Amino acid sequence: MLGHFLEAKVVILGSQSVGKTSLVIRYVQKTFSPNCPSTIGASFVATKLVVDGYKIRLQIWDTAGQDRFRPMAPMYYRGATAAILVYDITSAKSFSEIDSWIKELRRTTSDDIILQIVGNKCDLDHLREVSTEQANDYGKKQLGPDHTLFEVSAKDDQGVDDMFTHVTRRILDKAQEIERRKRTNPNGTVQLDAEHDKIKTNNRSCCNV
Repeated sequence: MLGHFLEAKVVILGSQSVGKTSLVIRYVQKTFSPNCPSTIGASFVATKLVVDGYKIRLQIWDTAGQDRFRPMAPMYYRGATAAILVYDITSAKSFSEIDSWIKELRRTTSDDIILQIVGNKCDLDHLREVSTEQANDYGKKQLGPDHTLFEVSAKDDQGVDDMFTHVTRRILDKAQEIERRKRTNPNGTVQLDAEHDKIKTNNRSCCNV
């Protein structure tokens, strides 16, 4: 049986200035800063939540979007359970670059990695360059008919919690699928492959959330 505590690594990827750091800060700290500094390399934060009765600890890795840091990205997304691919709805260029991230992740990571496309800055709808229909159609074409596009606003706190909860629920579903498909180790650890523990579950009797 799957334990009631899970730990998973989530990496945030996307072009510079799409608001990756703002999304993480809004979700974890419930605040927004209009002058959020650019990430250098990557930053890490952990948060806990409860989904469907399971206590889940997310290790969220916020990566730099500048081109000069792109070669470092594999170091940060290696072993990730899920990747959140962020674009700016006011930037068609940032949306087009999602494609290269999907191709790279499919080439270099496990087939079990969860991919989620997110359009940020929906508070700037009057400056929109990427339509909801365009992004939704792309997501379903590339990631399957069940993919759900999220358009969010870190500034106005629109949809951010819902998006992270959705990703976490997909992580939980994946852990249960893996348990059925492969095996559960005697110590309660579910492995996505032989090399990395992508999702860990422990039968802990208590946990502060």
